[in-house]
Amino acid sequence: MRVLRKLLIGVAVLASLLSLLGTARLVLPRGEPIDGAVKQLQFLRQAIEGGADQDAQGLKPEGYFFMNVLYGLSWVQVGLDSPVRRAEAATQAQWALDRLYTADGTRPFDLAGLTPRYGVFHAGWTNWLRGGIVALQPAESRDLTEYTKASTELAKAFDAAQTPYLDAYPGQAWPVDSTVAMASIALYDHLVTPRFQPTVERWVDGVKTRLDPATGLMPHQVTPVSTGARGTSQTLIHRFLLEIDPGFARSQYEMFREKFVTGLGPAIREFPEGTDGSGDVDSGPLLFGVSLSATTVGLGAARVQHDPLAGVLAREGELLGVPVSGLHTKRYALGLMPIGDAFVVWSATARPFAAQQQPELTKGFGAWWIPWLVLVWLPSLVLWGFVRLTRRRTDDRGAADQ
Repeated sequence: MRVLRKLLIGVAVLASLLSLLGTARLVLPRGEPIDGAVKQLQFLRQAIEGGADQDAQGLKPEGYFFMNVLYGLSWVQVGLDSPVRRAEAATQAQWALDRLYTADGTRPFDLAGLTPRYGVFHAGWTNWLRGGIVALQPAESRDLTEYTKASTELAKAFDAAQTPYLDAYPGQAWPVDSTVAMASIALYDHLVTPRFQPTVERWVDGVKTRLDPATGLMPHQVTPVSTGARGTSQTLIHRFLLEIDPGFARSQYEMFREKFVTGLGPAIREFPEGTDGSGDVDSGPLLFGVSLSATTVGLGAARVQHDPLAGVLAREGELLGVPVSGLHTKRYALGLMPIGDAFVVWSATARPFAAQQQPELTKGFGAWWIPWLVLVWLPSLVLWGFVRLTRRRTDDRGAADQ
């Protein structure tokens, strides 16, 4: 019994320490350690080979695509941070890219009337992954044929368009998709040769004239109707915008942080403060206006913006995400939703591909985290109190018997 009591006390103390780490004001961490990230990726590889990407397609219209592209991009980020793993990372990322051009990878996007082919969503994300693979390769052995072809096709489509936002599906356009695509073009200029800068500058100028009037941020959707800024698309936008224009990206991120980051957690709202709305397939169900999807991806946005918020979100994930780590794999939520693991590892290993590190954001968190600290600590404190009370009664009985 004494061993069990000590174990329970240890669990209570550990949970309390973790909750403290998760809510105190922290400097930006290095993120998911490389070994931990590789374990997550090994789990994802097994899951994808077992058909998890096919299962994800039943959850999201781009579920298969996201499972594979995020797997590849996470390997790129690992490889860029760990030179000894670059060759392995390039191989794994290429494996993922190849899957995006199979019938399963292109079927949802193989629609008439889209320029570039398969639409800007497919073209942008695949080109960003392609650029990441190029970044991993030694300069003297890079094959730039496909990267140059795809980047040129994207640039021509943007140059010919009357709007900065190209269609992802016929008659449907989301600014976040064009942001990913434009980042891939800007990355080409950084990795290969300055070629598309006029296209990039025109795009930024066009974006600045089409901001959501209610928030000053890029809108969520523009075709067939224009909708205001939302957390799920904003957190993705801020992963890529600094690769295009760091100054504009920082100003946009600061406005986003002011309007979408809530003290409940902290976490990221799906709709800006003061605005209510319902969850959908992108945001998932909302709890007090908070989107778990936006909060997960927001970790990556905070990391690339050098925001201490990233440290808090990362530790919340470790505390509340039910991570299970074995000898070779690591998964969250018991591995029941592998597509969630794909977003987690992509966010936890987030880093710019080309942009210089942003100055650290100095905005603090105030004292709003105290109720959250009490809420998270409460089960641990109750458990600790129960164990202490039980132990005291046992000790008292033992003393009385003597």
